[in-house]
Amino acid sequence: MQKSKCKPDKNKGEPVISIQGLYKSFGTLDVLKGIDLTVCEGENVAVLGKSGSGKSVLIKIIVGLLKPDKGTLNVLEKEVEELNGKELDELRLRIGFSFQGSALYDSMSVFENLAFPLTMNVKHLTKKEVESAVEEALEAVGLKDKAERMPAELSGGQRKRIGIARALILKPEIMLYDEPTAGLDPITSAEINELINEVQEKYNTSSIIITHDLTCAKNTCNRVVMLVEGKFLPSGKFEELFGTDNQQVKDFFNYNFIQ
Repeated sequence: MQKSKCKPDKNKGEPVISIQGLYKSFGTLDVLKGIDLTVCEGENVAVLGKSGSGKSVLIKIIVGLLKPDKGTLNVLEKEVEELNGKELDELRLRIGFSFQGSALYDSMSVFENLAFPLTMNVKHLTKKEVESAVEEALEAVGLKDKAERMPAELSGGQRKRIGIARALILKPEIMLYDEPTAGLDPITSAEINELINEVQEKYNTSSIIITHDLTCAKNTCNRVVMLVEGKFLPSGKFEELFGTDNQQVKDFFNYNFIQ
């Protein structure tokens, strides 16, 4: 596949995700209709769209949880469709996934939730090394004092932070955030947005942020794309996208605040 080019930016490197002509349907429902997307090293890209527009389907395809019907997908210089099971598992270790509902194990403490992916995937680590890695991840999200708490004892914002910490524990090159501010109050949402920026700066991650929250997109992303009726509208900076006279963009802006 011909490698896509990223727009010149002194802070951005080569493409880490390149999608071309991607289609995905479920029965007679056409969800993605030939989308193209490039994400560069160190770049945060927001994917906006109404509920049910296919945003979450897109990131599930990126990590190989769903297969596209047609198109090409290159992630970290790997053609995802050509990978066998072992190779796909190895690729997933380089990608952090922050789930919308945080997906913490209720029966495990915060420490155990973070240690679990390490002990499952990095067999040679000593107990001290695991403890150090968990401490570092918790410190990165500002919750170093919550290691012994159970998920039920945490606020919604704290659970979001712990979910991000668990995604960071293996030091991924790519972060995928699925509705990171959903269900949070404005102050906590602002804290999560700040954390996403801190993760980008500290770990030099490349990120796709799936959201319908315009404030999140504006405050965290270098570039914004909008998914409408299975296709992307032209991407750009937040002000560029929402400064156009495109009626579909205006409709989404109104939809966002009506919701």
